Amino acid sequence: MDTSIQPSAEKLTISKWCHAAITEISCQERGTMLAPSSTLTLEQGWQKTGAMESLQNLKKFNNQDFSHLRALCLSQGLLFEDDTFPAHVNSIGPNLLPKDKLHQIQWKRPTELQRNPYLIMDGVSRFDIMQGEIGDCWMLAALGSLTLQKQFLENVLPKDQGFQDNYAGIFHFRFWQYGDWVDVVIDDRLPFLNGRYLSVHPRTSNEFWPSLLEKAYAKLRGSYQNLHGGYLSDALVDLTGGVQVQFSLKDPPPDLEEILKAAAKSQCLMGCSTSGQLRRNIELKNGIVQGHAYTITGTVKIPYKNGWKHIIRIWNPWGHGEWKGPWSDGSPQWDRVEPKCREDLLRNKDDGEFWMSCENFQEQFSWLYICNSTPTFLNFGDQHGTTWSVDRHISLWSPALATGRNNYSPAGAVSTNPQYFFKVPDYDPKTYNVVISLMQKHAEDMQDAKNLKIGFFITMKDSKVLKQIFSLTRDVTSYFLLSPGTYAVVPTTTEDQEFEFLLRIFMKNHDYNETSNVPPSPELPMDVPRQNQDRSYKAVFLRYAGQDSAIDASQLQQLLNEVFLQDEMTSLGGRFSFDSCRGILALMDLNSNGQLTLQEFGILWRSLTKYMDIFIMEDRNHSGFLDVSELKSAIQTAGLAADEQLLRLMVLRYGDAARRIGFTDFVCCMLRLETMTYAFQNLAGGRSQILVTAKEWLTLVMYT
Repeated sequence: MDTSIQPSAEKLTISKWCHAAITEISCQERGTMLAPSSTLTLEQGWQKTGAMESLQNLKKFNNQDFSHLRALCLSQGLLFEDDTFPAHVNSIGPNLLPKDKLHQIQWKRPTELQRNPYLIMDGVSRFDIMQGEIGDCWMLAALGSLTLQKQFLENVLPKDQGFQDNYAGIFHFRFWQYGDWVDVVIDDRLPFLNGRYLSVHPRTSNEFWPSLLEKAYAKLRGSYQNLHGGYLSDALVDLTGGVQVQFSLKDPPPDLEEILKAAAKSQCLMGCSTSGQLRRNIELKNGIVQGHAYTITGTVKIPYKNGWKHIIRIWNPWGHGEWKGPWSDGSPQWDRVEPKCREDLLRNKDDGEFWMSCENFQEQFSWLYICNSTPTFLNFGDQHGTTWSVDRHISLWSPALATGRNNYSPAGAVSTNPQYFFKVPDYDPKTYNVVISLMQKHAEDMQDAKNLKIGFFITMKDSKVLKQIFSLTRDVTSYFLLSPGTYAVVPTTTEDQEFEFLLRIFMKNHDYNETSNVPPSPELPMDVPRQNQDRSYKAVFLRYAGQDSAIDASQLQQLLNEVFLQDEMTSLGGRFSFDSCRGILALMDLNSNGQLTLQEFGILWRSLTKYMDIFIMEDRNHSGFLDVSELKSAIQTAGLAADEQLLRLMVLRYGDAARRIGFTDFVCCMLRLETMTYAFQNLAGGRSQILVTAKEWLTLVMYT
């Protein structure tokens, strides 16, 4: 093949054009690094994501304005002291400690503890957290999961604060409370008992974000005492504003593995807990703690022996104490795993994090908790183009509307309580399509109030009750597979007290049109009625684009690795390198300015999703790679052409030593083949040959 450039114009056939294009630009570094999902990528720090710059309807807790209070303190040369949550035993709570110990509590600022304190050092990580004397593992387990999902983390932990600039002893954090985001202001005086942190303490002595965030949450809840025991499900919702579902591991749904896979793929927050409320914090011989909450930080299938093994990664908020059984640190099972895979997954440290098999997970734990903006963890089966919408209703239970104490009569509930109707237009019988979440709200002066027993009925219009759910928890959430029809949800309570409630009805949409005139929002969902929350290319673009509303190669790399390497099959071939993303960007960069606009990214997105579907379909043995014959079939499926010589060059250029092509290399290869094929066809105008000048040829091969 002669690809030399002559001074005069040269005739190029489509075969020569594609051969030259395939061999020109580096797309992917070689390697077989396992990158199962974004739940396995570690901390993100404060990288720019294009996520929400502000929150809608942000409320100021106790009417305290952070910016105003800080400016006032700076102007007066004072450190902030919060009278609404003072350095006093009242903020601890009367029953957390014996009275003699309560009066031994000392309050100290980080500047008194460390010469050079920081709010955050080297990014935010779950490994920054070590649980203190307070039994708030339920909150810390949710917080550990939050550190893995920066799209939520940046909501909770504002960036406009620290110890280096404009320090005035004041900080603020945000939590979702009953439909609204609330900004909670605190001073930085932390409680100590006998010289030790009473609350969570950081692993790095001069990093204080965990302790300060926990204090803000204690203020929101009324006292530190109110963090001593709680529900992981509550904390997940408070940190995200999302919807959470609990799954019993003693009676698991038949599609539990698919739910875990979909949850990891869609970047959900996940946690789990053990039983044993009467034996809380008792560590068994196998290392598992009874009555304790944990974070799920990863789930993946790996090649093992002659098949695949589903393993789950779990983190203990204590910051130490790990599972000692199969797949734990140093267990013999890891000896049968490919060295590169073992190196990527295994962190052999006493940091509270460990792996275990899915079977052992179900044996040792009682409950699985999954949370996201919408119920994406139910997105399995036929899910392409699937989105969720939500209807929100806020109303009041009054004695006249309650069903009556210990009265569970559906007829009584339907006759006396408000009904909220929704219509299911169609459904896929393989997956769930409706999630209903009912939350009770205590009065603002009743933080210590006990939960009512609440629930709801689902009825067909003018028909009998189909489902009834009750629980003594703050919110009751369940998922359903409902056939087409009109339904009514009837919220109920067994008490005759007046309480406000929030009802959210999430419905799966199978017929979403990307050309809808509903503008995507870069902000986290605020539960606007019928608000579409989806992974359309517009929403993804806005999450990663910079202030100039464009994506550069670095942002594209982050996007591709976090969005498209969720499935274990697509992740086995390694991650998208920076060079590969520069090459992809150049192919799509119509303006030749080194960035992708929304329009250009939309073209890329459609190609990426198409090639992901083709790759998964053609990978018939589920190896995570395509061999030569599978690659040939994939090219044909894409509607492109490649003769044997071109196919050999593609495998040589993009394949590994075994002549296999992983997903990331496949994407680079196909994007280049597709782009150059269409470019040739446009220039040729139906002919089989074209004339290009040396300048045109160099422009094509040196940038694209």
